[in-house]
Amino acid sequence: MMPACLRCNTRISPPPFLGFSFTTSCVLIGSSLYGMKQRTILREASIKGTSLHTGEEVHLTFKPAPENHGIVFRRIDLYGKPELKANVEHITDLVRSTTLTSGHAKVHTVEHVLSALAGLGIDNVLIELDASEPPILDGSAKHFVNLLQQAEPVEQPHDRKYYVLKEPVCVSEGNRSIIALPYDGLKITCTSADDRGIHTQHLSLDIDPETYAAQIAPARTFTIYEDIEELLKLGKIQGGSLDSAIVIKGDKILSKEPLRFKDEFVRHKILDIIGDITLLGLPLKAHIIAVRPGHALNARLTASLHEKMLAPKEGKKTTKDAAKIVAPDATTLDVRQILDLLPHRYPFIMIDRVTNIISPDELVALKNITINEPYFMGHFPGHPVMPGVLQLEAMAQAAGILMLRRVSSEGRIAFFMSADKVKFRRAVVPGDQLEVHVKLTKSRGLKIGVAEGTCKVDGKVVSSAELMFTIVDAAEEAGA
Repeated sequence: MMPACLRCNTRISPPPFLGFSFTTSCVLIGSSLYGMKQRTILREASIKGTSLHTGEEVHLTFKPAPENHGIVFRRIDLYGKPELKANVEHITDLVRSTTLTSGHAKVHTVEHVLSALAGLGIDNVLIELDASEPPILDGSAKHFVNLLQQAEPVEQPHDRKYYVLKEPVCVSEGNRSIIALPYDGLKITCTSADDRGIHTQHLSLDIDPETYAAQIAPARTFTIYEDIEELLKLGKIQGGSLDSAIVIKGDKILSKEPLRFKDEFVRHKILDIIGDITLLGLPLKAHIIAVRPGHALNARLTASLHEKMLAPKEGKKTTKDAAKIVAPDATTLDVRQILDLLPHRYPFIMIDRVTNIISPDELVALKNITINEPYFMGHFPGHPVMPGVLQLEAMAQAAGILMLRRVSSEGRIAFFMSADKVKFRRAVVPGDQLEVHVKLTKSRGLKIGVAEGTCKVDGKVVSSAELMFTIVDAAEEAGA
């Protein structure tokens, strides 16, 4: 049996790839208990069930992850097993749940899973799903907490980083509001009420793993009876039932079991807040005071906090600015680095990876062509073919990368000016991997360039062109 912290039950000896430690570093911050080291889990743990909104059957697996990995979702049911980092920048839908999107991959209703991880102080984990939404289970985070405790949280060698709020942040909408105040720990004060003022509840708690597991995780999601029909029309709650939610009908409570707490509704609101602020990317030290919160308002607070977290500091670049600096001697670029160079975003980013920067004037890039590409829905749907103009765009984007690497990409955009000697030799279809080879042949200062581009599939040329493009200042273009 491995030694464990007597206060937070953290196992001390992590897996070999995570390093070893035989001392704990749990301290009391304010009145909240936090480990000062990053944490992951010792072993994999899985659970299955039905998703709330899509009604899909889903298997979810928590897997250990190394330091500074963060919380990452992986859709193993999609081609390429795309990953989505739990970050506020990926939020796309906030109707009765929180949805994350990256490229063509989505994960719906992430808040209960994220809440369980944050509540237990787990920083690094990979979450694999074979559908687009975690199982709803009983509508609380209790089963996720139990699963993670069975997986055994373990310390890692690296220190945990926090975002320590220095000044108040407030967001509001009508009679709803959330304010975050500086605080040495995490404390949440919440008032919950429906539009009729019925079932008004109030609770204030300092959040630590023990308090979270006992006082917050078991609280179930709830809805107003009159809202159910509208939610069904919106395509929501397809997998909902009284096994996974409490229904409020007038003064009555409809549930398969008695309320777990007299104030279960406000406790679940706190559960959701903890899950949604996890998308900040770092554990937060603040006192959050919420009145009638919801996912949209939670997301606005998280976005405001995220903006402050990335705000410029004296004499230093922000994390966002630093990410835009690509090492000049790099010979490959991953998709994140490409997105930092190019202004394009899904569905119009035509480069997945730069595999070889041969010289400052020449590179080779890849674009994986999948049946999920949105243009296949209307471009010869019975016989899907990649449009030739998009192959041309892939060459132009690759050439733009070359030019933008010659100058700082900050505030600059590469614009496609003209194409000459364009030839399309064979069809590109789903399943193909497009190899894009571009070489700069002429340049006029750092403003205008000419490049030769070739696209290949399985070593055979499918298209080619000579391209001209220009680098412009984004601010100048916006003011034109």
